[in-house]
Amino acid sequence: MKKRTFHFSGKPVHYYFDASFDALKKLVPINTAVIITDENVFEAHKKKFKGWNTIVLKPGEQYKVQQTVDVIIDRLIELGADRQTTLIGVGGGVITDITGYVASIYMRGIAVGFVPTSLLAMVDASIGGKNGIDVGVYKNMVGIIRQPNFLLYDTSFLKSLPLSEWQNGFAEIIKHGAIKDAALIKQLESHTLASYKKDLSLTAKLVERNVMIKTKVVLADEFEKADRKLLNFGHTLGHALENTYELSHGQAISIGMTYAAVISEQLLIFKNRHSLVALLEKYGLPTYASFDVSKALSILQKDKKKIKDAVHYILLEKLGKGVIHTTSFATLEKMFKGFQS
Repeated sequence: MKKRTFHFSGKPVHYYFDASFDALKKLVPINTAVIITDENVFEAHKKKFKGWNTIVLKPGEQYKVQQTVDVIIDRLIELGADRQTTLIGVGGGVITDITGYVASIYMRGIAVGFVPTSLLAMVDASIGGKNGIDVGVYKNMVGIIRQPNFLLYDTSFLKSLPLSEWQNGFAEIIKHGAIKDAALIKQLESHTLASYKKDLSLTAKLVERNVMIKTKVVLADEFEKADRKLLNFGHTLGHALENTYELSHGQAISIGMTYAAVISEQLLIFKNRHSLVALLEKYGLPTYASFDVSKALSILQKDKKKIKDAVHYILLEKLGKGVIHTTSFATLEKMFKGFQS
């Protein structure tokens, strides 16, 4: 197990790479911990949870809502959880998001740690302290930025992931390469999803590389005043499509990146749209798709990155260099309509 510690504004966060779930007992005493997970993870890894107080939720983005938060809080009260309790989110992005959010509000804040079990949660969702829930079709409309105490990476969890969840994770990995690491794009072009699935040691290195990309961005801009916005590449349109069309996060973000690349081509003379789209398709992700422009724009009007009649849209100058571009809704409407013609 390899430990690395990073100091954010609020506290240090300990990262444990190449770790085993069994090491969790060394980090948090069983009698002061409550694990939150979902039915899929619990059923696939039931033996790992033996002896731990565990709250098991229904899986899926549709349950990342206030009603689920209320259920968890009621259960924590039943279990006698207090300010010495540590919540541990063991699961994908929905679980880490909601666990972090509950930990931030239960008794005005208790300790929290994450054991991400999906590729997407390992490389993105569990990192950086963003915790929250959805309100209707509006993704992460309610939440807080609060860092976990620790993240524990056990890549053996990936063995039980269905193909669709591997594809989900690669959407965020490709995003990191597109905005910050052109060499990562080259690496992904020279490998395949099947090769990473087959060789978990290769995947563990890929996970750590992506964890470091996102962590460095967040360390420099924890509360998203500047460059942390770059991590939203593909997410502006993607979030507008995700809940509306019941897409997975990776599918929605992939479509969002595709059209962000088209916009980059038109506004910034970005020259690598075709290679980026080809890479997304190579990893089994959707690219061009028809969507209701009016509905998408109405959701974008509520986007957290909105500034009056414009939005901070993340575009690409070149592969490996994302930029924040203030783009008017009128311009986006014209372009979106052009995509559908």
